[in-house]
Amino acid sequence: MSTLLIRHARLLATMDADRREIADGAVYVREGVIEQVGRTDALPEQADRVIDARDRVVLPGLVNTHHHLFQSLTRAVPGAQDARLFRWLRTLYPIWTGIDAEAIYVSARLALAELLLSGCTTVADHLYLFPNGARLDDEIRAAQELGIRFHPCRGSMSLGESEGGLPPDSIVEHDEDAILADCRRVLEIYHQPERYGMCRIAIAPCAPFNVSEALMRSSVELARAYGVRLHTHVAETLDEEAYCLKRVGLRPIRYMEALGWLGADVWWAHVVWPNEEEIALLAETQTGVSHCPSSNMRLGSGIAPVREYRTAGVPVSLAVDGSASNDSGHMLLEARQAMMLQRVTKGARAMSARQALELATLGGAQVLGRDDIGALAPGMAADLVAFDLNSIDLAGAQSDPLAALLFCAPTKADLAVVNGRVLVEDGTLVGHDLGQLVAQHNAISGRLLQGAQPPKARQTRKNVG
Repeated sequence: MSTLLIRHARLLATMDADRREIADGAVYVREGVIEQVGRTDALPEQADRVIDARDRVVLPGLVNTHHHLFQSLTRAVPGAQDARLFRWLRTLYPIWTGIDAEAIYVSARLALAELLLSGCTTVADHLYLFPNGARLDDEIRAAQELGIRFHPCRGSMSLGESEGGLPPDSIVEHDEDAILADCRRVLEIYHQPERYGMCRIAIAPCAPFNVSEALMRSSVELARAYGVRLHTHVAETLDEEAYCLKRVGLRPIRYMEALGWLGADVWWAHVVWPNEEEIALLAETQTGVSHCPSSNMRLGSGIAPVREYRTAGVPVSLAVDGSASNDSGHMLLEARQAMMLQRVTKGARAMSARQALELATLGGAQVLGRDDIGALAPGMAADLVAFDLNSIDLAGAQSDPLAALLFCAPTKADLAVVNGRVLVEDGTLVGHDLGQLVAQHNAISGRLLQGAQPPKARQTRKNVG
């Protein structure tokens, strides 16, 4: 049985039930599961692999609960740089019509690598468009090759402009029965409900402004029949609120309630604009929230009431959101933004560094329905990251190195371990040529921006499971 020992950490932040922070800390791992946590002198001295974490802060791997990996292909696009959500989408939809299977696969590899290098070890991605033969399988293959823990969400858009939706008809899936059939297909091939599962599927119609009421209801029935989670965008902008009021006569959260989209098996992205009664409803039903601070600021969407959520008992996590609405994929930066943004209107005590890191670890685990990640304790998955305190960004931050990760400029992870496997070492992604990947990614991005048509999808596809 393979073992891994990480020892002599300057500080080991466990995020366990007691929130222990251990000086000269160590973690002993067997077969991808944490067996012991404590001071270095209290743990075994030998293992199949021993890593010296001297001058490093070690903490649980960060959990990103909402992303759109494919959007890394369209960062900083002119016309979308200074737009609010609806105009931003209308600018990018025509570009995204050129996406194909290769674009999904390569963008997922790059964006997941970027997240790993920021200290993120679990990612939930919301893929809601499938032009030119693209499938959820394409990004699952990328995650499997990298070794990251992955929650791919089979999204959908079925309501085009001709039916009162926002996206052009050319990019939506008009056959809702086919959407549901593909949801069942990926669930039956890839979903791993067991503890420590590396791939878990969620059902995720995109948003109230591009999915029919019938598909929203059918998705609830399907997900609960399979015992999987539900995900969508809700209450992101005031424009969305106006759209829902005009179309169905309900505010977005009340519309979701009417559709059965509440419960501990549901989590929503953004949720910037709830009222007090709606916050109480989320707390009562334990409906989760993915807070996306950078995206909300970048699109001018508003400031989500995260402090009020926490006070009420709403499950809250952190997310990067799409790489074209952020436009980065750095989870440590997102935790910093969450901390700072709550302070803008509520004062310097509104959120501490440790509270923000809890959202990025324990909060993410809770929202994704996992009891095996988010903390470093015996029986938990060996998902952990380390940051080098000798980085120039952290120079002089010796008195509280854990808080320094957020108060100082966000830095890259020096080490990332997922399921007991070392994926990032000495700040470098192990076993992957990033230069080649970036070049391939940029070539596809250039083709999309130039409006070139992708090659025809192959008629025969091989499953990657």
